[in-house]
Amino acid sequence: MRNMLKLALRGLLRNRRRSLVTLLAISFGFSAIVLFAGYTHNVYGGLARQSIHGEMLGHLTLSKRGMRKEGKLDPERYMLTAAEVDAITRLLKEEPHVEMVAPRLAFSGLVSNGRASTIFVGESIEPAAMERLQQNVLTEAEKKSGMFDRLRKQLDPAHPDVVELSEGLADMLHLAAGGQAQMLVNTLAGQANALDVSVGGTFNTGNAGSNDKFAFASLALARTLLDAEGRADRLTILLDDMARTDAMRDRLQARLQAAGFDVEIMTWQELSDFYNQVHGMFDMIFGFIFSIVLTVVVMSVANSMGMTVIERTREIGTLRAIGLKRSGVVRLFTVESMLLTLIGCSVGLLISFAVRWGVNMADISYVPPNSASRVPLLVDLDAGRTLFTFVLMAVVGTVAAYLPARRAARKDIIDALGHV
Repeated sequence: MRNMLKLALRGLLRNRRRSLVTLLAISFGFSAIVLFAGYTHNVYGGLARQSIHGEMLGHLTLSKRGMRKEGKLDPERYMLTAAEVDAITRLLKEEPHVEMVAPRLAFSGLVSNGRASTIFVGESIEPAAMERLQQNVLTEAEKKSGMFDRLRKQLDPAHPDVVELSEGLADMLHLAAGGQAQMLVNTLAGQANALDVSVGGTFNTGNAGSNDKFAFASLALARTLLDAEGRADRLTILLDDMARTDAMRDRLQARLQAAGFDVEIMTWQELSDFYNQVHGMFDMIFGFIFSIVLTVVVMSVANSMGMTVIERTREIGTLRAIGLKRSGVVRLFTVESMLLTLIGCSVGLLISFAVRWGVNMADISYVPPNSASRVPLLVDLDAGRTLFTFVLMAVVGTVAAYLPARRAARKDIIDALGHV
């Protein structure tokens, strides 16, 4: 095998120009796949953090069965009562991997500055729970870009009448921090209820479609507006590790059903439509790019090996004449192709490391589609896809040399020696 590797390496060095061109095609194709995989990995991670911490979905969301559909028409019937909230919270906090359980209430209505009114969609949560959920929403690099200051929301536990408004909503009503507004909603019984509120600050939802209609309020304020003392429409559950999400969902679901609670638990991925849509789009783009690069690699290696076989036909005849079997000829050229592909992928990996470092250090930012703020352009290292691509390209590159090598090995020794 050692002699086979030496012969294969000498074969590559015999025509350095053609080998170099093929090697560069493999290298740049492999680095392009690795870089795009790293970029999508960073996007997935950012979207996951934004969904869990930024949108404050948590890892799991618990609600009474039917709340997501029938609850829109009859919210009082499908809300968790104060006794259910307390009992379920105690049960969940007994689990070792549950870090926080936060009651939530969604509400909507009209908000007015005294002169003009507009619709709003509100979310309520306890201020301490909001602070805990927003931890780890961004990486250090993302914090340095200035995103964190605009995305962060903060409620005052000492003043439950203070609300946070999205930037577009505050601009529409000409409200600034410290300004006064009025919120009008329907209670659970269908009666109108209004309260005076103070604007504590503004935030950016990160989504252009909701940045002009969103508001956050304390849970106490929402319960007063809705006349829903002690109630909640759902519980947001934060775990100590995102990787445990699915396993904990199944475990908690079984335990709550055994305790007699008719509830359903959904993961953040099931609730975040935007994450699922972006994930599916990038997976399709990755597959498209991967198929193109793989085709280029196969054609480059097959063309290189085909030319090599033609030029070395007399050499093949000589090797056959001194006793090398047909299988040995095939093995020689497939090993040569394998070496070429492995070296090309290794060089491509080094290129991707260099480009990744340069991109991450360049402080580049852009505005994604349907976003209201700029985000930094960062590239991670997706070890799983990188290893998969490396192995698959090595296998495909090796197989690409099989047909021309097999065709040369089947040629008669006399014809091969007399080839011109």
